[in-house]
Amino acid sequence: MDDRIARVERLLDEADDDAIELVQALLDLYGEGLRRILERADPGALADDELVSHLLLLHDLHPLPVETRVREALEGVRPYLESHGGDVELVGVDEEGVVHLRMSGSCNGCPSSTMTLKLAIEDAIQRTAPEIERIEAEGVSEPAPGPQLLQLEVADALRGDWATVGSLPELRASDTVVKRVSGTEVLFAELGDNLYAYRARCAGCEDTLEGAVLRGGEVACPRCGRRYDARRAGRCTDEPQLSLEPVPLLTDDTGIARVALPAVVS
Repeated sequence: MDDRIARVERLLDEADDDAIELVQALLDLYGEGLRRILERADPGALADDELVSHLLLLHDLHPLPVETRVREALEGVRPYLESHGGDVELVGVDEEGVVHLRMSGSCNGCPSSTMTLKLAIEDAIQRTAPEIERIEAEGVSEPAPGPQLLQLEVADALRGDWATVGSLPELRASDTVVKRVSGTEVLFAELGDNLYAYRARCAGCEDTLEGAVLRGGEVACPRCGRRYDARRAGRCTDEPQLSLEPVPLLTDDTGIARVALPAVVS
């Protein structure tokens, strides 16, 4: 579905004024049709379908309240946040469309932790509640004398930075696989039901992690032998000051994975 949505958005960007007016007229027509369908169907069942849910959001007809959708988005991304030592709680959504969150935990000093969690949270909420104006989260990533306000702007510049990887069938035969995504080599590791993504570059010898072995939750560099804890933000178990670069990763209900590279990997 992501590919189809991206294609529509690209075509709209390239369209002239007459074409955009035609599209708007069609949207109005389809929106009225959807409204009449909702009056005769089970809204909850329709919202469970990802494509239909997107259409309902597009026409401002989604049957679930925005707070419910935000909670579901956070539940979907929570395993990823926990894998990086963090967690998030929904405080509420105010009348101005501002989501208030409370973050906890840390990435144990991982330098890219803030941006990693920021991207994952923003994308999850933006996909299920695009009408949200902005996100504000209270939280501390390191011990501090008092809470600090972490502004998580839903910036247009970050949207579209997510690249679809696919279902990664290669992981069925191996616990790790390196794939080139948007020109960058990314290491994917599977532990139980959880999937992790890191830049495929050893923080010690700076060689590729192609062929890395996963044992006991640790990724071992095939060149220098340094081990990295996949569950704890890629921290090196041999030299704690070293860590892999986490890559923001989200998976949908069908197992399709997406990663965001520009803001984390240079």
